Amino acid sequence: MNNTLFQLSELSFSFPDPRLALNDPDGLLAIGGDLAPERLVNAYQNGIFPWFNEDDPLMWWSPKERAIIELDEFHISRSMKKFQRKHTFTVSVNQAFSKVMFACQQQRIDTQGTWITNEMEEAYNRLHELGVAHSVEIWFEQQLVGGLYGVMQRHVFCGESMFHTMANTSKLASWALVNWLKRHNGAFIDCQIMNPYLESLGAKAISRNAFLNKLHQPWPKIDLATMWQPQTLDDIYD
Repeated sequence: MNNTLFQLSELSFSFPDPRLALNDPDGLLAIGGDLAPERLVNAYQNGIFPWFNEDDPLMWWSPKERAIIELDEFHISRSMKKFQRKHTFTVSVNQAFSKVMFACQQQRIDTQGTWITNEMEEAYNRLHELGVAHSVEIWFEQQLVGGLYGVMQRHVFCGESMFHTMANTSKLASWALVNWLKRHNGAFIDCQIMNPYLESLGAKAISRNAFLNKLHQPWPKIDLATMWQPQTLDDIYD
């Protein structure tokens, strides 16, 4: 079957094979459908993610190359380690999901525009309520100063966005996420599309086929309910 653009039906949550995505624009697989939880979960389970702007139709992607972070290849500089030791931060998971997502949205609106539309915000907050989407929060003097959110599918964390209002705190959130995944037998972080910032953290680009193979590999069972129970993460940088 040739690479083509598919129109999704609102009557079915299924997706075409991600390997059939267009070459130009790279990775565009389908348009339409909706952001129902069942469709979003099915998308992430098959290596597909939504990405569209305010006035665009819903668009679903699986690019030829995928950015991932292998947990043991995550890079933290000496200066970052000194920064973390110098300040007293509190790190938590799932204690402020909606605030993290809103902060990610606002930071991008203020700089370059955002794909985190109100529709996306509502859909991912619903995923969070269902125990599928999660956040990592960085607090300083009881103020939320950084964080990230994404979707956990089996053993893979699919990162969506991050923010900071204090220098380096989005990196602190990423570092905490890596260590938290290590503690719970996580496999890797799906970063979707490579950029210089992700590359500085140790992300690498792999082919779509390699990504899909990694995504579907068996992995030790994870107690996701316990892992993502709202909690403060003590000694997460040790």
